[in-house]
Amino acid sequence: MGRLDTARLVRAIGRYGVLLALVVLILFGWLRYENFLGSYNVLSVLRYNSMFALVALGMCFVIITGGIDLSVGSTAALGSVVAALLSPYGVLPGLLGGLAAGFAVGAINAFVIIRLNILPFIATLATMLAASGCALLLANNQSVSVSYESGFTELGQGDFLGFPIPAWIGLVAYLAGSLVLNLTAFGRTVLAVGGNEDATRLMGLPTTRVKAAVYILSGALAGLAGVILAAQFGAGQPIEGVGWELFAIASVVVGGTLLTGGVGSVGSTLAGVLLLGLIFNILNFENGLGWISLSAYWQSVIRGALLLVVVAIQARLVARSDDVHA
Repeated sequence: MGRLDTARLVRAIGRYGVLLALVVLILFGWLRYENFLGSYNVLSVLRYNSMFALVALGMCFVIITGGIDLSVGSTAALGSVVAALLSPYGVLPGLLGGLAAGFAVGAINAFVIIRLNILPFIATLATMLAASGCALLLANNQSVSVSYESGFTELGQGDFLGFPIPAWIGLVAYLAGSLVLNLTAFGRTVLAVGGNEDATRLMGLPTTRVKAAVYILSGALAGLAGVILAAQFGAGQPIEGVGWELFAIASVVVGGTLLTGGVGSVGSTLAGVLLLGLIFNILNFENGLGWISLSAYWQSVIRGALLLVVVAIQARLVARSDDVHA
């Protein structure tokens, strides 16, 4: 095998490994559990994980640029509270309110990172704390019930053509995200910034605008996830969203996006979300069989272990690819 063929194989393993793992997991669940692929379970998984899919999509764009956004969980919580407070006025005000809250947090992140030259880790850590505090203040430190009369809950609990509305929203978002990343100048600039920001700037590409846009996009998508959270559970949740940023990062990295930036895939990120979601779904089935009894806290343990393993494998693949190109 020549150097070029080896390099292609390394990239293929990194990008399509998550798809293979997802197929294996689906086959395992289908063979082991009754009704695993039944419509109720499949639609429930899609409905619930649509929130995480939206947050992971925004995180994908941020990480591709070489950044990080730790504020997405708190932003989703803030978006859910704002949406719940506005839900008595109708579906549109609730939806736009949650989106606006996420947009505002994303814009603050962009300003602090780009204009004040603060590291993304520190900047988004600060906005994570601020957004969480704002959510608690607006909600009076309690859940905020949504209006059922306005039809707002249809955004989270309703179906369209037999498919959950949150899943439709996630599907449209991922199709748009894939088209943007792969077929537009903006997407190419996102990849270029992650590969080498200084070289991208010297080429005359709009690095500043692109970096600002990805953080605003991440915030807006987190706000939209918060809208779905409020609509799906019937209440704005100011203390929800804890650990969502880790789920999003894990999904993106498991999907083959490099934490160092410059390489990433929207489709593989979605596969990463589904993979993690199905792992937790399988844990629930196992608890139901009675062979094991694992609490919800094991989800965090598994998520952390999986992230560590994938990052270690990713580092080995990158090192091997560098050796191939040397």
